[in-house]
Amino acid sequence: MMFGHSVDVIDLILKGLTIGIIASAPMGPIGILVVQRTLKKGRWYGFATGVGAALSDIVYAIVTGLGMSLVFDFIEKPSTMLYLRLIGSIMLFFFGLWMFNTKPPAPHSSSGKLGSFTHNGITGFLLTLSNPLIIFLFVALYARLNFVVPNHVWEQTLGYAAIFCGALLWWACLTGALKSMKARLQIETLNFFNRLLGALVMCVSGIMFVLTMIGKL
Repeated sequence: MMFGHSVDVIDLILKGLTIGIIASAPMGPIGILVVQRTLKKGRWYGFATGVGAALSDIVYAIVTGLGMSLVFDFIEKPSTMLYLRLIGSIMLFFFGLWMFNTKPPAPHSSSGKLGSFTHNGITGFLLTLSNPLIIFLFVALYARLNFVVPNHVWEQTLGYAAIFCGALLWWACLTGALKSMKARLQIETLNFFNRLLGALVMCVSGIMFVLTMIGKL
């Protein structure tokens, strides 16, 4: 949440990009599906699946933002904000811990049918939409990054657009990296990157918690 009459649009966009990347990075079912389709069908089929997932993410992102805006008068109090930031850091830490300890499921075998880009995108959208728990991640990220800016419709819209772009950036980078790989990606490699991302999230959230406690953030 931001205070005052002006909003730093660049800062809001950078935060949106960060939120989009973090929300998309865990190698859960949708990540595995993108990997599977990229390896077996081609990069753009995997990316189309990621686009569908990003559209689902933005639905939950907007719902979360609207909900937090409704109680903004309460949460804008400095004491409330302090607790929200600390809780946000704790939630992010446990999210990172979950990533670190969760082993990605092995990709399923493919029937060989490519399907249309639209079909791949829709299935990615529905698979991501079936996991409403992502709202808790958005709440933690919004509270930690002061992302919600009530009464600044255009700026907030740009922030949501940045979340979508951040998600697309992640899927573009992931599918691009997969395309460059000659051999089939092994499940051990997916597990390594999942643990690495989880460790990074835990470290960052821990640093944010400490800085908030000593009044530096």
